[in-house]
Amino acid sequence: MAQREEIIRRTVYVSDIDHQVTEEQLAGLFLSCGQVVDCRICGDPNSVLRFAFIEFTEEEGAQAALSLSGTMLGFYPVKVMPSKTAIAPVNLTFLPRNEDERQMCARTIYCTNIDKKVTQADVKLFFETTCGEVYRLRLLGDYQHSTSIAFVEFVMAESAIAALNSSGVVLGSLPIRVSPSKTPVRPRAPRLPSY
Repeated sequence: MAQREEIIRRTVYVSDIDHQVTEEQLAGLFLSCGQVVDCRICGDPNSVLRFAFIEFTEEEGAQAALSLSGTMLGFYPVKVMPSKTAIAPVNLTFLPRNEDERQMCARTIYCTNIDKKVTQADVKLFFETTCGEVYRLRLLGDYQHSTSIAFVEFVMAESAIAALNSSGVVLGSLPIRVSPSKTPVRPRAPRLPSY
């Protein structure tokens, strides 16, 4: 518990982040404050702006970061406040395990805010027409959410980079959001029996 509180003191909450801003650009803004351990941009794809959590190695870094509130980044001045929570760890089992999977990530995009009426074939056709050959695609959705998400792995990394420019393009009746994927699209593993 004490360790978690210490992590929270080293973390700041940044809001009003423009959709064009990448995690690298955001982390770059705070490098003058101290060493950044983790930078995580989150947000509702329906909102114009997003928010992020930035964790520093030292509490002083988080304190210094508060002075950057109001700095223009992209088209908006960001707001920086002390964070009330620690960054939720990424599920490490999903992160790339080796060089092959890192290469897969470079060819993969994460697409959100997909209209429920749009099929896997529609998503594949859209990206193949605008960006290049799709190697693997997984369209995911459930009854709780009004939209679907997809992981799209291209044959070429250049296609994945081109696909990032598709953010905001209307597919079905909704503007999709496209970001680089932090996880490779793995072939579905058979479920192991749990003991």
